[in-house]
Amino acid sequence: MTGPESDLVARAAAWRDADPDPETQAELNQLLGAVGAAAAGGAGGAASADGEPGVAGDGAAEPNPGTLAGLAERFEGSLAFGTAGIRAAMGAGPMRMNRLVAGRVASGLARYFAAADPRAAGAGVVVGYDGRANSEVFATDAARILSRAGVRVSMLPRPLPTPVLAFAVRHLRAAYGLMVTASHNPREDNGIKVYVSDGGQLLPPADAEIASFIDAVDPLRLPAGWAEGPFEFTPADDAVSAYISAVAAGGRRPPGAGPELKVVHTALHGVGDATLRAVLAAAGWPAPVPVAAQQQPDPAFPTVPYPNPEASGVLDLARETAEREGADLVLANDPDADRLAVMVPGAAGWRMLTGDELGALLGDAVLRRLARSSPGGPSGPDGPPPVVATTVVSGSLLRRLARAAGVRCVTTLTGFKWIARAGGADGALVYGYEQALGYAVRPDLVADKDGISAALLVLQVAAQEAAAGRALSDRLDDLAVAHGLHITGQRGLRADGPAGLAQLSDAVERIRKEPPRALAGHPVTVTDLLDGAEGVVDLAGGRAERCPGQPIPPANVLIWHVGDDARVMIRSSGTEPELKIYAEVVRAVQSRDELAAARSAANRHAEELMTAAATALRPLPPVLVVQPPPVAVLIAAERRPVEPLVRAPERIEPAGIGRIGVEHPAALTHEPAHAGLLADPVLPVDVSRLKLVLAPVVVLDRCRLWIDRDVEVVVEVATLRRRPRERPAHPLAIGQQPIERRP
Repeated sequence: MTGPESDLVARAAAWRDADPDPETQAELNQLLGAVGAAAAGGAGGAASADGEPGVAGDGAAEPNPGTLAGLAERFEGSLAFGTAGIRAAMGAGPMRMNRLVAGRVASGLARYFAAADPRAAGAGVVVGYDGRANSEVFATDAARILSRAGVRVSMLPRPLPTPVLAFAVRHLRAAYGLMVTASHNPREDNGIKVYVSDGGQLLPPADAEIASFIDAVDPLRLPAGWAEGPFEFTPADDAVSAYISAVAAGGRRPPGAGPELKVVHTALHGVGDATLRAVLAAAGWPAPVPVAAQQQPDPAFPTVPYPNPEASGVLDLARETAEREGADLVLANDPDADRLAVMVPGAAGWRMLTGDELGALLGDAVLRRLARSSPGGPSGPDGPPPVVATTVVSGSLLRRLARAAGVRCVTTLTGFKWIARAGGADGALVYGYEQALGYAVRPDLVADKDGISAALLVLQVAAQEAAAGRALSDRLDDLAVAHGLHITGQRGLRADGPAGLAQLSDAVERIRKEPPRALAGHPVTVTDLLDGAEGVVDLAGGRAERCPGQPIPPANVLIWHVGDDARVMIRSSGTEPELKIYAEVVRAVQSRDELAAARSAANRHAEELMTAAATALRPLPPVLVVQPPPVAVLIAAERRPVEPLVRAPERIEPAGIGRIGVEHPAALTHEPAHAGLLADPVLPVDVSRLKLVLAPVVVLDRCRLWIDRDVEVVVEVATLRRRPRERPAHPLAIGQQPIERRP
């Protein structure tokens, strides 16, 4: 083995020897055993993997590259702590979530408290955990380390929703909270989130300061006895009952509330079921019908390995249960119950409301309730003025609703660490949401998203509509007619390992330097939040506006305003190796009769925009060199065009997505020569910066185009052949779009 490889093996062995977890010890023993077997086989002439005798050499043979890669994935670097805390797949090593890493986080926090926030020891820390594998173990290890460091520790009594922990921090007047959870991540993951004294998530710059203390901890030299033995803590059972009572008090079922709704609920193998049932019972609502296979916490997540309610197929069992039971509504919490999804029946069957649709419904309910409680105006005679909040990548309908109600709406960066503080020093947040199914309907109780209190408000709204013979979809139609139809969509480009993540990062930098001039045939203007802004440009019924006086910290978010009624947002996920693309299209409608056609057209437009953005972000294939002359294709890369191989090239001019006209550069009125493109099949292409140079008699058959802002065009060619210079009988086509000839 080389020096670096020997060092890698030594570090893995040291970690194994310090690890108190038999499962992760066994994981490393297997990897180290494979390395040792390869080395012994090379030195001793053992048979190779293919059955041939090994050849003895000067030393040991090279270990299996896959085995070394497995060690490197676990030991090259360490998990970074940020505002979202720390989250990763469980396993051995500093790049996985395990007992040593959890102990390192707790030890770093204890050092930070002693050095930078001494009040924390007396005010204390509340520790909670969800039902994932090892969550209770990680929580207990962290509590033990903090308690033995002199920090007063309170512990929630069992696996509970994340919003209960956020509530408990405020309720117990603690300095911090630790929640062991990976929320809706894949079942292999786990993590730790940190809350501060206001019950909200950690904010910069404290996250970087805490991270520096965590980084200074050697996980192989944690305090003696950290992994076993008793420690002092205070049970926080009363915080759980206080949460249930406080949430229920704001959503009691009124007497004579109308027809009783049949509701199906799924906890997706998480911890939301018992808490939701307790809240509903305390508020006088009937118990929901459970999705039995997903009702109880199960760290194996046997029916949904990726328990994100937004993911395809995750709510299939809930849909089947609703159909079987004849239900009126489906409520779905993610595994730590801080998010909520809602499904409603319709003419085409059950469908899930988008996060923006539900966000608008809940915001509308809060604003109407606010108006009823303050007839003289939303601010009332006393107290700070109310504020609602949403994020730069969420829909803009909430802003329209707030304007109509005379309430200030604040736009923040993604994440409830920002939303929960949107009221600022001079306002009181009454509602906040983000499109990823996160809703704060009782921010006076929980300074974070809360899928339990949100579910209770959905029930109230659904019951009110049902009493009038209506459904939630009817209220959405009301809002569309009154404030414009707002259609939103989302896509994710997931990275495959560090190399894939680097590719996505490079793609964002390319389009940041030179964004497309047009998408879907409409001009594009750009807001780059990395530059900072005194507010964010938003859609306001088709008009651009800013939110003055609401500075937003610089963020890696691009907003492309497409025409005067649409926008595309691009950002990296804060919790997963993924690049996210969002689109919003706004259409004015005059009556309900126009809604179906407007909705269909707006959905198509949103899909076109997201497809075009994904195409612009697609990694480039290798440059293709076409030989021999006289066939000529201009292939440009690294901003350096390849010289054309023939004279008098044709040029394809900008004409929007999927629309290409051919013009002769010497005489724009010249009848175009019939160089053309026959595609098989092609995604919509932004051709606003496209140049393709051809010999006048050449046709490129069965090719695909990838457009990049640093590259004029890259063409993957299946075949090239000559064609006589003659007028074709029909327009050439790209995909389903005809190539329009320009006079």
